[in-house]
Amino acid sequence: MLLSSIFCLLLSNAISFRRDTAILYSRVGIIILFYCIYLSYNNLFITYLDSGIGLFGGLFYTSSITQFFHILIFTISLLILNMTGFYPRKLISSSYLSLHRLLFTKVKFDNENKSINDLLLKKGEQYTIIEYTLMLLFIITGSLLLISSSDLVSIFLSIELQSYGLYLLCTMYRNSESSTSAGLTYFLLGGLASCFILLGIALIYANLGVTYLDSFYVINNLAGIFNEQDITTYIPYCLLLIAIGLLFKISAAPFHFWSPDVYDGIPTIVTTFVAIIAKISILTLLLQLVHYTNSIYITTQYSWTTSLLVSSLLSLVIGTVLGLTQFRIKRLFAYSTISHLGFMLLALTINSVESIQSFIFYLVQYSLSNLNAFILLVAIGYSLFGYEDKNVHHNKLIDRNNSPIQLISQLKGYFHINSLLALSLAITLFSFAGIPPLMGFFAKQMVFSAALQEGFVFLTLIGVLTSVISAVYYLFIVKTMFFSEHSYTKITYLYKKLFLGIPALVLQNNKVIDNIQFNNKPSLSSSLSITISILTLVILLFMFMPNEWLHMSNILAIVLFVPSGM
Repeated sequence: MLLSSIFCLLLSNAISFRRDTAILYSRVGIIILFYCIYLSYNNLFITYLDSGIGLFGGLFYTSSITQFFHILIFTISLLILNMTGFYPRKLISSSYLSLHRLLFTKVKFDNENKSINDLLLKKGEQYTIIEYTLMLLFIITGSLLLISSSDLVSIFLSIELQSYGLYLLCTMYRNSESSTSAGLTYFLLGGLASCFILLGIALIYANLGVTYLDSFYVINNLAGIFNEQDITTYIPYCLLLIAIGLLFKISAAPFHFWSPDVYDGIPTIVTTFVAIIAKISILTLLLQLVHYTNSIYITTQYSWTTSLLVSSLLSLVIGTVLGLTQFRIKRLFAYSTISHLGFMLLALTINSVESIQSFIFYLVQYSLSNLNAFILLVAIGYSLFGYEDKNVHHNKLIDRNNSPIQLISQLKGYFHINSLLALSLAITLFSFAGIPPLMGFFAKQMVFSAALQEGFVFLTLIGVLTSVISAVYYLFIVKTMFFSEHSYTKITYLYKKLFLGIPALVLQNNKVIDNIQFNNKPSLSSSLSITISILTLVILLFMFMPNEWLHMSNILAIVLFVPSGM
């Protein structure tokens, strides 16, 4: 489905001269992803009782775990495409709200109101990039193949397919200097990470002569049973090299230094995709790699997965401490992500049924909360279209059209401009901080419970301390929004014009059938407001519907452990 869709979009892209078809392409992408969700949902039940079904001679496999993460990636990508598939603002006319009139009539503004029209729509560059949807589908394809890979060669190729798409996505805004610079940084350091992964794979093949993961697991387990350690002496170091490359890709400490610069430099809509999709696919790969190789020891006491525990500890400390000094909001979110990766790596490395359950649940809630936070940043930028900023420093920000909200100080007093968006962002930030009874609290509590059960008392204490400290910078943003005075003033001529009414022509079959006037000020489009509402309610009301989410993560954890005889 994805490959045929990519081919069709490439073909239509080649014969199209209009850049404004980008919105149409995004809508086509949304339909494609809906159909992909339907296909994955069907396959979820086909493979429910099996440990997995091999495909293409064992290069890939499908199981209930892979299908679940496919659905998660499709859903998040669909919501991200939703931001570019529809105009960001809407004008409402009560006489044209019926379904028939919505479908079969068209509105055209008078030429004299063209400046108002441009200001209302204020197209960002993403609305004129017709390759945007195409690149997203390429990246999604790479992510799905990576999750389903069961061969070292297919793993490397899938990572590269996903990574190249992300590099292109970051540099797609050709007129943005900061975007190009950040994309180049990401490309160079991502290439270095790929070298580590490739070196680890090459050394495994040189030592064992296999690339199939099943064969790799069998040889290592047999060597452990018969004490033939000479065969697998170098394997832990090969896995360490691969782990370094993968941790680099997801920006876990101490390989995190590129992510704050890249997050801050690229446009906010692109940051939303880069911050979530790559992490889901690579963490799912690490889940299966750790589960089947955690018995491979470097020394008699330490398994190779101990390196992930070290990375978890560093991520918790670095993500929390360095986040305290940030005044740019996307850099703050980057350090917040590093801190959350510490919790996920801790749950991943413990490798018990309860810890895997907490890992799956944490990954899902992190993805949804992070998605909501970035969509809110985009929506806040659009909601300020009718305001002028009196702060000179804010008006001199680089690439302000593509990333309208860059500094925490831009959110000063925002509650007095749009209270609902401010409340939604506050709820999301409280969830990040792990404040009960929000979704983030239950995720952290599950990780701590699993860690204590396995005796990781020190890391649990560090996790609790970093959670408390990280609440400082989340609460600082909330304080800035609710308890400060804003520096925004309404654009006078625009509001006078809106008060008097904006005349428009109603067309049917290219014939004028009516004249109407829009008398109310523009609001956020339904695509943005409905998405934000649903995600915020999921975060806020989780305690009233926990069973489905917890049962889902519990079943997936048990399915993973069943082949191991547990």
